[in-house]
Amino acid sequence: MFCRVLGIVLCAAALTVYFASHSIGTVVVTTLACSLLFQLVYFVSVLLLIWRPGLVSRAGQRAEDFDSCKEVGSEPPNLDEVTNESADLLQRDQMLAISLLLP
Repeated sequence: MFCRVLGIVLCAAALTVYFASHSIGTVVVTTLACSLLFQLVYFVSVLLLIWRPGLVSRAGQRAEDFDSCKEVGSEPPNLDEVTNESADLLQRDQMLAISLLLP
């Protein structure tokens, strides 16, 4: 799906540049630049998909720990346990992102 949309957008951009400049060289350079830009945006969006859920889950876990400690008056859970859970979530999200990149 992504490749189809990418192809359609690149063809539309190439046609637009050709009708504006009437230069094949400009079309090739512009199309390559657009292609690199789209790939960069896709890569950054996948990185954000990996990074953001881990950040949100860690913040939510810290807020829950704070609330439970305040109500009960106990010590917060061991930092190593929270860190290990966060690392497991991050590893799972990375595997999901890698599987999205594979055909």
